[in-house]
Amino acid sequence: MQKNPTLKKLNPGFGSSFMVRQHTENREIKNALWHFHPEIELVYVNEGKGKCHIGNHFSYFNHSQLLLIGSNLPHTGFVDRLTTRGRETIIQFSPDLLEGLRFKIPELDPISKVLQRAKKGIVFGAKTKKEIGPNIEELIEKNGFERMLSFLEILNHLAISEDYTLLNVDGFVFETSHKDNLKIDIVYKYMHKNFQKEIHLADVAEKVSMTVPSFCRYFKKITNKTFTEVLNEYKIVHATKLLTESQLNVTDICFECGFNSFSHFNKKFKAITGKTALQYRKEIKLIISE
Repeated sequence: MQKNPTLKKLNPGFGSSFMVRQHTENREIKNALWHFHPEIELVYVNEGKGKCHIGNHFSYFNHSQLLLIGSNLPHTGFVDRLTTRGRETIIQFSPDLLEGLRFKIPELDPISKVLQRAKKGIVFGAKTKKEIGPNIEELIEKNGFERMLSFLEILNHLAISEDYTLLNVDGFVFETSHKDNLKIDIVYKYMHKNFQKEIHLADVAEKVSMTVPSFCRYFKKITNKTFTEVLNEYKIVHATKLLTESQLNVTDICFECGFNSFSHFNKKFKAITGKTALQYRKEIKLIISE
């Protein structure tokens, strides 16, 4: 099962300052990547079921979804084999797109503030989805100045909406430069390859040419978490995939995810997801069967 957290390179088309993509077919994506990128991402799924894993937030949606994901906030794809119908529209743009203008155009200040909140991940409620969802889908048909105006109207609507929830209140933000992005990418790739066995800090630090103390300080500064905390979250993410998509029992999943103690696995699973592994599997089965 592929689960490769990586830095993704995104480029808008020629003559455009942001990228708009739409998936209309029912896709079988079993290996959605756990990734991050400097670009901010707006995602609208008009109907269907899917996964929502952003930072350390885990959930499934059963109807539609409207999300604003900040720069360098790790997440997976949202439309996968559990999505039975509907369209997914994705807008990606640089966090610097409007930054220089907001000092000259104060009317853009609310948009700047919602983009700052997006660093924690934002999910919008039913009212906002109904009002703005069709506008997001229509962007795919527009070009040039008309597309930019419509895009700004969408961002402004989201900026003034009070119909939203922050997904990572405690934060899961990579405050990174391009050089930092590359280092974090190396760490995540190493984590992906080795998380099912014991990982020594010295080996990880060596991968980015650091001493262990320097690496620990660096990683905590970048992620606001220790390497062990992020590693445990990574293992629990893998556990949620196995609980959903495999027939393995919970004990086997514990060891498959690199935990040596079932009690430790249960403790970490509940601390991160808010429920036990058995409760998680039961709730997911109910959602999928609806």
